[in-house]
Amino acid sequence: MQRRDDILGHPRGLAFLFSSEMWERFSYYGMRALLVLYMVDYLLTPERANAALGLDALKRGLEAVSGPLAPQPFASQIYGLYTGLVYLTPILGGFVADRAFGRRRTIVIGAALMAVGHFMMAFDRLFLIALFLIALGCGGFKPNISVQVGELYARKDARRDRAYSIFYVGINIGAFFAPLVCGTVGETIGWHYGFACAGAGMIIGLVTYVIGLPSLPGDPPPRERRAPTAQSRAKLRRSVGALMLLFAPSALFWAAFEQQGNTIALWAAQSTDRGVDLFGWRADIPVTWFQAFNPLMIFLFTPPLVSLWARLARFGREPSTIRKMTLGCLGVAASYGVLALAAWTSDGGKSSWLWLLAYFSVITISELHFSPIALSLVSHVAPEGARSALMGLWFTSMFLGNLLAGWLGGLWSSLASVYFFLLMSVLGLAGALIVEAARRPLGDLLTFRESPRNLKVG
Repeated sequence: MQRRDDILGHPRGLAFLFSSEMWERFSYYGMRALLVLYMVDYLLTPERANAALGLDALKRGLEAVSGPLAPQPFASQIYGLYTGLVYLTPILGGFVADRAFGRRRTIVIGAALMAVGHFMMAFDRLFLIALFLIALGCGGFKPNISVQVGELYARKDARRDRAYSIFYVGINIGAFFAPLVCGTVGETIGWHYGFACAGAGMIIGLVTYVIGLPSLPGDPPPRERRAPTAQSRAKLRRSVGALMLLFAPSALFWAAFEQQGNTIALWAAQSTDRGVDLFGWRADIPVTWFQAFNPLMIFLFTPPLVSLWARLARFGREPSTIRKMTLGCLGVAASYGVLALAAWTSDGGKSSWLWLLAYFSVITISELHFSPIALSLVSHVAPEGARSALMGLWFTSMFLGNLLAGWLGGLWSSLASVYFFLLMSVLGLAGALIVEAARRPLGDLLTFRESPRNLKVG
């Protein structure tokens, strides 16, 4: 029976978490849609090379490792460092929430830091400081709000997986509108106005979360955050061991996937015919709008995909959790195969924007097989008292992936496009092979007796 405070069969708190995460992702993806273009076309130009505090020192440090850096490789490495840091700080955010402040307070602090950072992006001088504050705030916000979704439900509640799918749609609503709003404002009015739009979105997300606090799970009282027992330490070791087996494929997946805001944006700007003919009127699709393709397709593909899994489950043929992650890695490989074919057939000229449409279609299906499935897996296997920390640990694999994405993005100017895209395909294939190789060890580490039917290893 549906409770009176439920909304569409789910706790009221899910709506607030959904909305808060939607606006946080609006701010993150809005700024991300502009970041590389802003650096290459504005901030890293010779006349502004020393505009930001610490930028010259950062460049010298990176060049000590990789050699001289032109603006594009330097921008790609900054992008990789920033997006990587976004997924490293959740370890700190999870630890602080579990051991000190609690999840609610940590989320509020994190959201406030992100809002300040986004508004600071309006000032060139504060560029690196702003990126650091956004990454630090995301570390407090992201792992804890993801854990709170799971805490709305009892451990055996079958609605948990569906809740994460709904939550994931919220992420992508924000990601869809972000480049359309922030990207358009940044490209047409001014970069700094686009960044300010991202800051306004984060303020709305923070206010939404605070309003919804009465409907959200409370933090455990201090007496319940006691020292771990031998049994809890053993459970934690098994959970960490299981996640570590999937660390490498996750990093490879995100190294390829996160090229969307980096080299794919450059491919769209430099090597794509963006012209569209509508009733005799021709217009170019703005470069940042391509960043909206992926979240738009999340809306389009999630319902039929979830419906397909449900139908397969009735016949006992739904892919297991691990098999879905394998398919996700294979999908990444296929998506970059599409772009490699586009680069090869264009023969140095510009390819149709329809190739990018095909690329985003394939990589979106791969994302749906990997990212929300992994979140649900981590939420389920994490033991009591360490859920935020374990979620933060999982996000560290994304840190490694984004760091690798930035380094690989630096090869864009020196590699032919077809070879760069084939390299991304190889990352996806390698990830799939590692996931399949981890199947048996994962079965030894984890037991899913209490889990929903689709959350299984074999």
